[in-house]
Amino acid sequence: MSGQSSRSDVVPSGIVTLLGTRGPTSRTAIARSLGLSPATVTQVTKDLIARGIVEELESVPSNGGRPARLLGLASRTGVALGAKVTADHVAVVTVELDGSVRSSGSHDFDPAAAGALDRLGRILTEEVAGLDDLLLGVGVGVPGSVDSQASGIVDAPTLGWRAAQVGPILRQAVGTPVLVDNDVNTLAAAERLYGIGREHSSYLVVTIGRGIGCAIVVDGGIYRGGNGGAGEIGHIPVWCTGGEQPPCTCGSTGCLEAYIGAAGLIRTARGRGVLGPRGTPTGLLRAATNGDEGARAIYAEAGDLLGRALAGVIHTVDPEVVVLLGEGVDGWEFWQPGFEPSFRRSLLPARKGVPVMVEPWTEDQWARGAASLVLASPFDSAGNGGEQSRLVRARMGAS
Repeated sequence: MSGQSSRSDVVPSGIVTLLGTRGPTSRTAIARSLGLSPATVTQVTKDLIARGIVEELESVPSNGGRPARLLGLASRTGVALGAKVTADHVAVVTVELDGSVRSSGSHDFDPAAAGALDRLGRILTEEVAGLDDLLLGVGVGVPGSVDSQASGIVDAPTLGWRAAQVGPILRQAVGTPVLVDNDVNTLAAAERLYGIGREHSSYLVVTIGRGIGCAIVVDGGIYRGGNGGAGEIGHIPVWCTGGEQPPCTCGSTGCLEAYIGAAGLIRTARGRGVLGPRGTPTGLLRAATNGDEGARAIYAEAGDLLGRALAGVIHTVDPEVVVLLGEGVDGWEFWQPGFEPSFRRSLLPARKGVPVMVEPWTEDQWARGAASLVLASPFDSAGNGGEQSRLVRARMGAS
């Protein structure tokens, strides 16, 4: 809980968020989870109870002494709005503090059009206007580099954005705290609240689908690098025998993503005659599911490349666990025969046992991850959210 944030707003909002995401919890468990002294937890929760935000619930057995009293939220403490920006639409969800999605929707969007950010601001303003609960803030996930969640300056080649003033424009339009980050980092924030981040402090979140992305979490915080672009493993240069190196959306050639991102897989499938000239990722998966050996070979080769590249990242970062997510995990059974032997073979003996967890994927997870930027503000120990995180915490305290 250390960092640039004031203790006076971090501790109460941290307790509120912990109770919202984990449910009824004892004071002792709260202190252990947040790294606080029992006396601090007692003092702060006393105030939260007096304000009607937290209430005492049933007792549970303890290891000697008096039974421990559980604490829980007395009422709803607001919602977060999450938006995932893509090359042709914006997915939007409203998320409760416990991570449940209350509502979801989609809006057509052209990021290359004149006034695109103003259009995005209008989309979010309309969504906010429909909420009757306390809005804690808006989280926005983009497929590109973001210098910090607080400033929200975005470089996203796939959207045609260079130094785009996403954060400042959206804050002015919506009138609420707005946090912006790389879309894979938003999934890591969601894992921090609701997934493996509750048991592990260092992990990787790797996505496969249209692109290949990675969020790096070290000691409970997202590692951003010098310019907010850490984790771009899709642009690791790889070498494959035969043929020219395919072009990548980043402007280079031979990137991992150019081979095994969705477009790369389709290019290979069309070139080998597995798919026709109008073949799609859905068609490739269908072919593999129906037993097409050519389609299955394409996935296995992609898994082999991913395994070798990811092993290099493991040696560099040394995470406790890896989580695989994204649209591509629907076909993971066909990636795995190439991935597993390649990945394990490429690891040093001490790293061969690192767990790789493949989680189910739903369409609203990108936007839910973006909302998690808001809900994770009390745990922003690195201060990436700056003033925006402070404003979110203040709203949590006012709820």
